[in-house]
Amino acid sequence: QVQLVESGGGLVQAGGSLRLSCAASGMIASVNAMGWYRQAPGLQRELVAIINSGGRTDYAEFVKGRFTISRDNLLNTLYLHMNGLKPEDSAVYYCYIDVRSSWYDVVGSDYWGNGTLVTVSS
Repeated sequence: QVQLVESGGGLVQAGGSLRLSCAASGMIASVNAMGWYRQAPGLQRELVAIINSGGRTDYAEFVKGRFTISRDNLLNTLYLHMNGLKPEDSAVYYCYIDVRSSWYDVVGSDYWGNGTLVTVSS
């Protein structure tokens, strides 16, 4: 119904930068919010950053000042600009969307991408 495709992950050295992208497609009438989560092996999935339809952003404390979330509403594409990467940032990064598939829907539904792997070496 709704598909999210992440891209931009890879292997970088500590202190480097990456830009992740997430393209949303499918039955989308309106988007309530989009965000990025990450999960390292053996750990729980955690919020990285989120942006609502009005452009308000929220960040996890451990990425403030280093990561920037943005979106292109026309293209339904979400971005995460990551600077000053640290080895502890290594994780699978997942794109998230809260979306109404129809204008008749009174509430949104959540969808997840399959993730893109970010590995930061020291």
